[in-house]
Amino acid sequence: MTPEAQEKLDQFFAGFAAADRPVLLLDYDGTLAAFRVDRFTSRPYAGVRQALTRVQREGGTRLAVITGRPAGEIAPLLGLDSPLEVWGLHGAERLYPDGRRELEHAPAATEARLEELRQHLRRDALGGLFEDKANGVVMHWRGKPRKVAEQIERRTRELFEPLAKLDGLALLDFEAGIELRVGRNKGGAVEAILAEEKSESPVAFLGDDLSDEAAFGVVREIGARGLSALVRPTQRKTEAEVWFGPPRDVVAFLVRWAKTMETAS
Repeated sequence: MTPEAQEKLDQFFAGFAAADRPVLLLDYDGTLAAFRVDRFTSRPYAGVRQALTRVQREGGTRLAVITGRPAGEIAPLLGLDSPLEVWGLHGAERLYPDGRRELEHAPAATEARLEELRQHLRRDALGGLFEDKANGVVMHWRGKPRKVAEQIERRTRELFEPLAKLDGLALLDFEAGIELRVGRNKGGAVEAILAEEKSESPVAFLGDDLSDEAAFGVVREIGARGLSALVRPTQRKTEAEVWFGPPRDVVAFLVRWAKTMETAS
């Protein structure tokens, strides 16, 4: 971790002393766990579950996962003792700790066109991995040879881009894939969470992908009480303020959060 990042962290955690309820927002894949082609085998890095359990048990933090996955997949993977707030499908789906679920929808005509696309991709996945989501369709090419991946991307864009002009639909690029989808993105999810928080408490968001950039931007806008961290083995251009190398820096951050909250209480 760079000296600049360490200084930013020190300033951020110093704000906990006067905080009502700090907000900890986390992506899952690539942030709390390594990517897997079979996403159901992607378990948290060693130490993540223990640190988050400490955060939950202390009880003073609003903790939420904001993920591209369906929200219901997160709890079984994390294996925490207490129910968790999850914003799934990049923010279009909200799963409350009490089990209530909300999902954004497109106009009926748009949904019909989206279903036609699903049927097409079930017959021909263009050589990639087709993922059917409640609010859209996704094409993955992670792990494919470069020329094959380029061909899958080109064919997918030819299908997706005309439909993205329909009411309620938008394209979302991420690493090794593209999604045609309905609803808010991760930035919109962070905005919705902040709108519910009446205090000026510290807010952190950790993410790794291009789809996390909108959330980084929202956190940057709230100033010194915000912390946005890009989690990647190597740096890249980003809206995030600091860079964490996984898993060590991520686990260290979560442990420090737990310790800070326990000391403050």
